[in-house]
Amino acid sequence: ARGVMRTPIWDFVRRYSESDTVRLHMPGHKGVGEIEKYDITEIKGADSLYEADGIIAESEAIASEIFGANTFYSAEGSSLSIRAMIYLALASAKKESRHPLILATRNAHRAFLSAVAMLDADVEWIGSGGSYMSCTLTASELEARLSQERVLPTALYITAPDYLGNLPNVKELSEVCKRYGVLLLVDNAHGAYLKFLSPSRHPMDLGADMCTDSAHKTLPVITGGGYLHLRKGIDPDILRRAKTALSLFGSSSPSYLILTSLDRANVALAGEFTENIKTFVYKTENIRRELTDAGYSLIGDEPLKIAINARARGYRGDELAEELRRFGIEPEMAEPDYVVFMLSPQEDCTEKLLEALCSIPQREPLTHGAPSSVSAKRILSVREAILEDNESLPLAECRGRILASCETACPPAVSILMPGELIEDCHISTLAYYGKDKLTVVK
Repeated sequence: ARGVMRTPIWDFVRRYSESDTVRLHMPGHKGVGEIEKYDITEIKGADSLYEADGIIAESEAIASEIFGANTFYSAEGSSLSIRAMIYLALASAKKESRHPLILATRNAHRAFLSAVAMLDADVEWIGSGGSYMSCTLTASELEARLSQERVLPTALYITAPDYLGNLPNVKELSEVCKRYGVLLLVDNAHGAYLKFLSPSRHPMDLGADMCTDSAHKTLPVITGGGYLHLRKGIDPDILRRAKTALSLFGSSSPSYLILTSLDRANVALAGEFTENIKTFVYKTENIRRELTDAGYSLIGDEPLKIAINARARGYRGDELAEELRRFGIEPEMAEPDYVVFMLSPQEDCTEKLLEALCSIPQREPLTHGAPSSVSAKRILSVREAILEDNESLPLAECRGRILASCETACPPAVSILMPGELIEDCHISTLAYYGKDKLTVVK
């Protein structure tokens, strides 16, 4: 794909912005402004995202060549693509007269929970350990579970990489899924760049059937740009319904600024980005080694993410983040235990980060951390819990109640307790640790 240099969406938008056309159409700003002049709607020649047969279809074809998949654009990040994946998996189950059951690791994004609620999917959780951001699942654990299932699930849904940079063995999981005829769906929101490593560590190259990328998280794309990938050779009925799946949950007015950004990114992804990332990954590997040598405890093995166990350094995560802000550094996320940094070859700040972190003195490790993860008892399905009448109560009054919403305790938007599960003392203490003071429960 290195020779691919066409930018059909950007070419059209640029030409239109430079024309003298009177804009008697949406948006209301009429193209007045430095940014606004590139913001258009589905006028003649601009194509339409969910019925693409023009410049958008051409641009998506270029992206498909780059990713080696059937690639579709999302102007609403991975959240839209996650919902589309669940719809497509359930449509496949219906076609095959299978029970609409999805196995999922518990670190699923709230977009997954809203999707299964809207689409009335049956969900069973799989995986063990970890925290509210991590959940481990090995091929042997999956094999053991599937070999005992009386009714096989239609799909396995995993998050890879997770927010701390942990990468499960997608290739081995995909091999197990294939043996049992189970679709593998991957939330790869944080890992779009994995395609451009050598060798590729992208889920679509490791056997996933469907995958979502938040392009804006790790590629040179503005916020909101995302992809839905379907593997080459997937069931033609699934491929045919991909645009329908996206349109069911997406805005009928997708942003052309975001589509233009996705379109222009193809040039970089087919050329200099791939070359730059090879050099940059080598740099980040050195930084990780130097931080380890300086006494820092790092989490995960994702190349362009550095997650630090702040308590091992003697700080709360949010306290360590405040120290770094004095150096003009803003992390991706800070919470009681961890600080997370997302790096990119678009801006090499590795030396500044290393200098700042090494200037923060080591203190006695903080031994009191997050409560151990515990199992939860399911009372209602996700859908039943979300649709039931509910009320908001102080956390201390929620013992014995059933969670009714997708409660989140951190920016990654993953739930410690799932809707429909019984709230017990152990959950209350964990939620309190992460700063929750109220919950929405079934009335």
